[in-house]
Amino acid sequence: MARKDEYRSFEELRRKERENVDYSVTARHAEGSKVAIVAPHGGGIEFLTAELADSIAGNDHNFYALRGLKKNGNKVLHITSHRFDEERAVALIEPCERVVTIHGLDADARSLQIGGRDEALRSRVHEALQGAGFNSKVVIDDAYGGMEPENICNRGSTGAGVQLEIHAGLRSMMKGDAAAYNKFVAAVRSAL
Repeated sequence: MARKDEYRSFEELRRKERENVDYSVTARHAEGSKVAIVAPHGGGIEFLTAELADSIAGNDHNFYALRGLKKNGNKVLHITSHRFDEERAVALIEPCERVVTIHGLDADARSLQIGGRDEALRSRVHEALQGAGFNSKVVIDDAYGGMEPENICNRGSTGAGVQLEIHAGLRSMMKGDAAAYNKFVAAVRSAL
C-alpha cells in the first residue's frame, strides 16, 4: 500500500521546509544528452537512490536528485511520483526522450520492480538486470507501477519512462558491496 504524503506538491513542501537545510536539489545537465536519471526521493527519504541515480547518469546523462537532509523524519519530504512537480526536475526531464527514475521500497527482499510506460526501455533494463544476476520483476499494475501520465518518469518528451523500485534489502546489500553496486549501475547503463 502506498504511503500517504504530507505534501501534495512541491510548492506545499517549499512553504514549510528549507532548501539546503531540510532538503537539497541537484540538477545536472549533460550537453547533448536526451536521457535523464532521476531520484526524486533521495538522501534520508529513500536511502541510496540518489547515489545510484548519480552513478547511472555518470557524466554523459542528465541527473536530478531531491535529497532529504534532516537528522530524522525525512519521510515527510516524500511527494508521490505522479504529484512530483519540482520545477528544476520538470525542466530537466521535459526535453528528454528517455527518463529513468530510481526509488526505494521498504522490505528486506533483495529484488526490484520495474514499471513505467516505456515498454521497450523497461524490457531492456529488466533483461540487463536479470542478465547481471539481479532479481528483477516487471510490475505495472500496482501502486508502484509508474503508469500514471503525470508520474515524473513519464514527463519526458515521449510521455513514457521507466521507474525502478528497489527494495531496501537490495539497496542495503549494494551499499556494502561495491562489486554488486557497480554491476547494477553497469546493467542499467547498458540498457540506455
